[in-house]
Amino acid sequence: MRVILAASAIAVSLGSFLVYAQQQNQPQQPMSFFITSVGVGNGANLGGLTGADAHCQKLATGAGAGNRTWHAYLSTQGANAVNARDRIGNGPWYNAKGGRVAQNLSDLHGDTLDQARVGNTLTKATALTEKGDQVNGVGSQPNVHDMLTGSQPDGRAFTDGADHTCNNWTSGGMGTAQLGHHDRTGGPNTSWNSAHPSRGCSQENLVSTGGAGLFYCFAAN
Repeated sequence: MRVILAASAIAVSLGSFLVYAQQQNQPQQPMSFFITSVGVGNGANLGGLTGADAHCQKLATGAGAGNRTWHAYLSTQGANAVNARDRIGNGPWYNAKGGRVAQNLSDLHGDTLDQARVGNTLTKATALTEKGDQVNGVGSQPNVHDMLTGSQPDGRAFTDGADHTCNNWTSGGMGTAQLGHHDRTGGPNTSWNSAHPSRGCSQENLVSTGGAGLFYCFAAN
C-alpha cells in the first residue's frame, strides 16, 4: 500500500512539474496593450484621435512593437461620436511582460454580470507602460493614476450635452475630460476607465487631480 501511495505521489508531482515546464516553455505573448509612458505634453489637447493614435504608434515603435496598428482608448462626442471600445479590436490583450489583461471586449468592460463580478486583470501591477514599467498610483509621488478616456464604464461615448472629452481631445484649456484609474484605487469609484472628470484640460489641471495626460493604447489588429 505504501509503495502504491508513494508511486501515486511521485506521479502527481511529475505531472505538476510537466505542466509547469510546459507553461515556462510557451512563448511570451506579444504586447498588445500599454499605458503611454509620457503624455503628448499639451494637457488633453492630443491633436484629436489622429494625434493620440500617432502617439501610441510612436511609443509602440520605440518599444519594438510598431508592426501593429495602435489606437488610443478614447471616445469622442457629437454628431460623429466614436466609442473607445469600438477602436481597439477584439482582444485578447497582453501587457509588455506578456500578462493578459483582458480576453475580449466583454471581459474588458464587464458586459455581463459574471464578467462584471470577475472583471479584467487591470491593476497597478499589470497596467504597464510600453517599456514594461509600472505607473505611479495612489501612495506614490507623484500620483498619476488618472487616465484620459472620455468614456462611460461600458466604453461608450457620453450622450449628454456636457464636455467629457476636452472638445474631442483638441483643447488644452477649457472643458473637462472623463478619467479612469489604472490602479483601481481612489474615489469616487475604482473604475479603470470612468472614475471622475478632470478639473480642466490644461496640463496643470490634469496634474492637480492626479494625472499627467496619460492614456491607454491597444493594438487593434
